[in-house]
Amino acid sequence: MSGHSHWAGIKHKKALIDNKRGKLWSKLARNVIMAAKSGGGDPAMNLALRYAIDKAKDANMPKDSIEKAIKRGTGDVEGANFEEVTYEGYGAGGVAVMCQALTDNRNRTAGEIRKVFDTRGGSLGASGCVAWMFSKKGMFIIDAAKTDEETVMEIALEAGADDVQTLPDRFEITCTPEVYETVKQAFQAKNIPLESSDLVQSPSNYISVTDENIARKVLDLMEQLEDHDDIQNVYANFDIPDDVMQKIEG
Repeated sequence: MSGHSHWAGIKHKKALIDNKRGKLWSKLARNVIMAAKSGGGDPAMNLALRYAIDKAKDANMPKDSIEKAIKRGTGDVEGANFEEVTYEGYGAGGVAVMCQALTDNRNRTAGEIRKVFDTRGGSLGASGCVAWMFSKKGMFIIDAAKTDEETVMEIALEAGADDVQTLPDRFEITCTPEVYETVKQAFQAKNIPLESSDLVQSPSNYISVTDENIARKVLDLMEQLEDHDDIQNVYANFDIPDDVMQKIEG
């Protein structure tokens, strides 16, 4: 594989959403609402809700905002009725893209997402056109300055993780959903800070994007999709070689 400039790492490095805290909190609130709606308002009995609350807390979302979102999900407080929708399509160069959305107006969101694809060299596809390329995995990112490779490898593998990628500035650990909580607790028990931890859709293979212009279009598409209010998560199977990424960032 030529380099490791995948979307998970690029998004983490750029902190695209974290710099827009209000928008981030709004998306996290929707996530809490949907988790509470589908599994109840008790995080001890609802693992999805517990994960949603953890993510909200990691982003310093106020406690009362989290509690209000839970109550909206359980119906104790009135609010917009969101539904989960997955949009699939292709970016420039044939890159597979999958978006997870929470919307209160499916038709409006579909039209807006289609326009984002169309204006950035991509196309919105039919349901199922790229989903088969992705599978759910746990992903953790650790700052390389906070620990060393040997420690990360030992903890990750003992906890049942599948893979550890050592990059210049960070470690990326992946695991199956079944051991996600075990791996997370293993790092926490050793007081190793996790810069991010989440269940993601991981591609089974990557498309190497070596053309700088296509790479720019792909990244622009990803950023615009991430920036959309209704989009919760965006996943793609591109790999931009480090030398091309350096030209784009330079």
